[in-house]
Amino acid sequence: MTIQGTISPFAIVALGVALAGCGTQPAQPSPETMSLRALTDARASYIDERKDEVIRQLSHCESGGWGPSDRKIYGGRGAYLGRLQFTVRTAQAYSLQRDGVRLSAVEAADLAHDYERASDLAKYMIFDLGEPWHWPLCSKKLGMVAEVRAIRESQEALNR
Repeated sequence: MTIQGTISPFAIVALGVALAGCGTQPAQPSPETMSLRALTDARASYIDERKDEVIRQLSHCESGGWGPSDRKIYGGRGAYLGRLQFTVRTAQAYSLQRDGVRLSAVEAADLAHDYERASDLAKYMIFDLGEPWHWPLCSKKLGMVAEVRAIRESQEALNR
């Protein structure tokens, strides 16, 4: 008699299950680790919301509204474009600095009129570079220097 004939299919399955249990199982994070991760994610989300709110307030102060617009917005006799009132040169310079992309005047104007792209650029200028002074009147009116400092401190505490 061979070994194959004496082992039933049920025994083979049982042996496979037993051997599978002998392998290393990936460690499951502890409940404390999971709650800490959730808390960190919640704090990061809160910081992002605060940044978005600062940009909304700035946009409202600069152009009287926020979010996409059905029409192009001009200020300062056409020198400033979009909700966040960028100049073409500012959009070109900071796009080059941030992304390494050299924009034409038309591309820079399109960026300024696109609320999402313009707000991303403004966040870079304000929060990453710490330069809220590009919007002198509204920055002062909104107390942006103090708000940016508070957001940066929250972000630094989160990264520790």
